[in-house]
Amino acid sequence: MPTESGSCSTARQAKQKRKSHSLSIRRTNSSEQERTGLPRDMLEGQDSKLPSSVRSTLLELFGQIEREFENLYIENLELRREIETLNERLAAEGQVIDGTELSKGQLKTKASHSTSQLSQKLKTTYKASTSKITQLCCGASRQGGASLSTLAMWGQQICGEDEVECSDKDEPDVDGDVSSDCPTIRVPLTSLKSHQGVVIAADWLVGGKQAVTASWDRTANLYDVETAELVHSLTGHDQELTHCCTHPTQRLVVTSSRDTTFRLWDFRDPSIHSVNVFQGHTDTVTSAVFTVGDNVVSGSDDRTVKVWDLKNMRSPIATIRTDSAINRINVCVGQKIIALPHDNRQVRLFDMSGVRLARLPRSSRQGHRRMVCCSAWSEDHPTCNLFTCGFDRQAIGWNINIPALLQEK
Repeated sequence: MPTESGSCSTARQAKQKRKSHSLSIRRTNSSEQERTGLPRDMLEGQDSKLPSSVRSTLLELFGQIEREFENLYIENLELRREIETLNERLAAEGQVIDGTELSKGQLKTKASHSTSQLSQKLKTTYKASTSKITQLCCGASRQGGASLSTLAMWGQQICGEDEVECSDKDEPDVDGDVSSDCPTIRVPLTSLKSHQGVVIAADWLVGGKQAVTASWDRTANLYDVETAELVHSLTGHDQELTHCCTHPTQRLVVTSSRDTTFRLWDFRDPSIHSVNVFQGHTDTVTSAVFTVGDNVVSGSDDRTVKVWDLKNMRSPIATIRTDSAINRINVCVGQKIIALPHDNRQVRLFDMSGVRLARLPRSSRQGHRRMVCCSAWSEDHPTCNLFTCGFDRQAIGWNINIPALLQEK
């Protein structure tokens, strides 16, 4: 008995010693974090050869990145708990419905349909939260980063009052293997190298001899394509550029940016290169495009699309308000119909006066399953006159009955 008591006493003392040691470590760490008077580089070590100002800036930026990822991680955990709760509730409801038990396939279909909305919410939350990380890290493009691995061709479209219906008789097998007979081009004819950041957009200037590019380095460049030489560097935006577009018949360029502005660049007079700044939005201007004539259409993350007259750009001639952020828009040149791709998987069609003409399907079988990032009209194509692409790795071709849309208006 005395021997057992002595061993217990020795073990208790050792345990208290370890506990006291661990507590002292925690107190030491917290005290270092509270010593705001010391520079951060003193806490990180003294072996760096970087200047103190540069090192302090780097530490601050990495701290911001860490906080953003921490917020994303917390939101991810909360959304996962919501999904698990929903699955448990569906499983409980699926045990007995109308006196019969749901099959495993039916229950899975119902659960997947309900959780898709939560997945969309998670994606939208990530998009908004990672915008700051994008500025710090300069990662992949939000709108241009979707890989178009499949091309879905849809059948004849029938215009309705609100939503364009689509036939699924020609629905392709999106999981099929890509044909190996497709040729691969590995060597470019010309390389335009002057940007210091991600190139997010490019367009041909009228005449086809010059091209303009937009980049995350806050500049747009005008190149001579034949010589690959930089003709002009268009500077002035305060943040990353999101898009650039050229006028179909005149030497005009419009660029949009995350600084909530878009700029009009005039190259019609070789001796004068004027620029005008327009502040019509309250959030990132995701795209600005020309139409035939004297109009510019701009779309923004502030959930609005605005139509401007080049002759009087002080206020828009039409404003379209939506329930979701707008990505890269495109205007049908002949009929002046605007295609709006949204974050919420929808694609809406409007005329230049702001009247909604139709909404394309967004079901799992007839539309995009994730954010739609871009739209493009192809008016001369006999089968598909509108293409959209999204984060679901699909480019979908639509046949829009434009005369019926305009007649119903």
